[in-house]
Amino acid sequence: MTPKVLHYVSRDALAEGLASQLAARLRVLVDERGGARIAVPGGSTPGPMLERLGASRLPWEKVVVTLSDERWVPDDNPRSNARLLQETLLSGAAAQARFVTLYGGPGEPEERLGAVGERLLASALPLDIAVLGMGVDMHTASLFPGATGLEAALAPDAPPILAIRAKEQPEARVTLSARVLRGAGERHILITGAEKMSAYQEALASGDPLVAPVCAVLEGATIHYAE
Repeated sequence: MTPKVLHYVSRDALAEGLASQLAARLRVLVDERGGARIAVPGGSTPGPMLERLGASRLPWEKVVVTLSDERWVPDDNPRSNARLLQETLLSGAAAQARFVTLYGGPGEPEERLGAVGERLLASALPLDIAVLGMGVDMHTASLFPGATGLEAALAPDAPPILAIRAKEQPEARVTLSARVLRGAGERHILITGAEKMSAYQEALASGDPLVAPVCAVLEGATIHYAE
């Protein structure tokens, strides 16, 4: 199924529109099932959307939040996606949500990911909603082209979370596997700027997740785009 593309007149409109959609869906999930599980991205691009979503009046105590990927650093590290989340989504009403970190403690991620995966399976998976970004290199989450660990993360029988080591990335990273992201009840991908839209079109033409990892999660996704 070809992704649906929603165009917004501005990045502010994108942030407001997507936050409203996510809040409405979370409210329905809580009303119907008594809880909801969402994964969100780090990085600067989704920050305004996450702030708006976090300010939404929802029964956040019934929502579980995790990240799509993380640098293997403590949650209070300035480069941590978890820290960014505390400053955006979890700084408002959403502070009542349960946050499930992807960081497992000191040491190499390979030594800790079994426990992290068990924690995710116990409380955050399967996902109801996955919100993702995309880079100009066509990566999403920490599924980077050419990265060590990419093939394992794309495998149909991949574990929930894997270590990724990408060129030009100073830290080891961990990412939810493509299988877990595809298994979300719905997927939303934020794209801003003409350069990233061009990369998205290139990914569609390629269709190869090893070259354009975002391809692994495009089927059935909704693309939210603003110049």
